[in-house]
Amino acid sequence: MKKNTQNLLLGGAAFTAVAANAILLIANNLKASNQTSPSTISASAGSESTPTTSSETSQTGSESSSTTGLKNGTYTGAVTATDRGDYQVQITVANGQISTIDVLEYPTENARSQQINADALPVYTKEAISKQSADVQLISGASEAFKGFTGSLQDAINQANA
Repeated sequence: MKKNTQNLLLGGAAFTAVAANAILLIANNLKASNQTSPSTISASAGSESTPTTSSETSQTGSESSSTTGLKNGTYTGAVTATDRGDYQVQITVANGQISTIDVLEYPTENARSQQINADALPVYTKEAISKQSADVQLISGASEAFKGFTGSLQDAINQANA
């Protein structure tokens, strides 16, 4: 009986440690989510993503195209509506290439959307700059972010091509 009591006590301590770690992870995720929810997600060629702030409205959808020979300037893509919410990006073109992509608008209504966008949008942004195209790889679980990001990005690219 003594051995069973010791195992129960040790098991309880292990459970308490696991629960404490889970609470810390949740708290850290909420803190991280709160940092990105009111901000934009942006990246420049050769840099990591850093948050800034902005917003606007409209709607679009079109085929992906390459960006060789774009006109220098800043172009704001139309707002692209998805089942999860609206997305809008802005590109800066320098020397005929996309140098910066800022995600101006994205859904932040719930923790799940915040987490998906915090994970996926920096990846989509970095890949789009690298490929100089809206033709980025879909991330599993982030299909609405993909639709919104690529739709608005393609509209901005089309403006820079015009």
